[in-house]
Amino acid sequence: MTTKFAIQIENQFGYNWNQTKKIIEETEKYGYHSFYICDHFLLDKKSEERHSLESWSVLTAGAMITNRIKLGTLVSGNNYRNPALLAKIAATLDMISNGRMEFGIGAGWKEIEYEMYGYDFPSVKDRFDMLEETIHIVKALWSEPRATYQGKHFRVKDAVFSPKPNKPLFLIGGGGEKRTLKLVAEHADYTNLFGFTFPLKVFQKKLNALKGHCEAIGRDYDSVGKSLFTSTWVSESQDEVDAKIKSTAESTGKTEEEMRKLLYPTDMPGGWIGTPEQLRDRIEFMNGLGFDYYHFQLPIDLSTDLIENFATLVRNKYFK
Repeated sequence: MTTKFAIQIENQFGYNWNQTKKIIEETEKYGYHSFYICDHFLLDKKSEERHSLESWSVLTAGAMITNRIKLGTLVSGNNYRNPALLAKIAATLDMISNGRMEFGIGAGWKEIEYEMYGYDFPSVKDRFDMLEETIHIVKALWSEPRATYQGKHFRVKDAVFSPKPNKPLFLIGGGGEKRTLKLVAEHADYTNLFGFTFPLKVFQKKLNALKGHCEAIGRDYDSVGKSLFTSTWVSESQDEVDAKIKSTAESTGKTEEEMRKLLYPTDMPGGWIGTPEQLRDRIEFMNGLGFDYYHFQLPIDLSTDLIENFATLVRNKYFK
């Protein structure tokens, strides 16, 4: 099993294009598999001067300054674009990038964006119903000569569609055990779960739910890729690691002891903040659970040291 690593940024944290461009270029330079970006319009109500560049535009620009890395959304908010338009945007990126687009989508959740930008904010059930309809429409447009689909919320009729993308990786984000993971089993190449301080029992519960959904439809559970969205930080200096744990605890309102218990639970080796060996141990443990794709989010302070540090201290030593 090949272990893949991606760099992910939250556009809502305030990156301008020059900062984003450098991150994309360094993601390729240091040998990562892919660059991903979230799909948000703002961080909070106090973000009058905090940038939040549109995600698919960033990926398209990124395709023009790279040659190798995959490019994707983690994840595209379903309600922000008509399904056929989203399919067209993604297919266009796939052509521009010579087949390097990866398609990540989720049901959407950030109510403040819906309110500020004039989108209706449906119930949770309706948002998942709409996501399922979008998945059917996107896949039909990408694969059929003419696509017809009639849903409660969205429809296409005898729709021609070109260009068609080159079978991109299809990823659904979120860990909802009833609807999200059921949609993953039915439609996706990959599930994406969030996990920075999640205990092992949370991962096992979600993976068991996914396995149950696969069994219900006769799909091989092992055919579903497992990706993890997390934060990480690495240093060869234990003193620097200790200082980082302390500052992380302070920023989250926890004691240092509480943070250490979250980062280094007794039933999981290694950690996401630590020495190269500790990160290696955590990744190898997660690989044993079936994960093989790791999306590392850059921090809200916009620092980018992680890109080079992880590549040189962990990836190139243990996962080349």
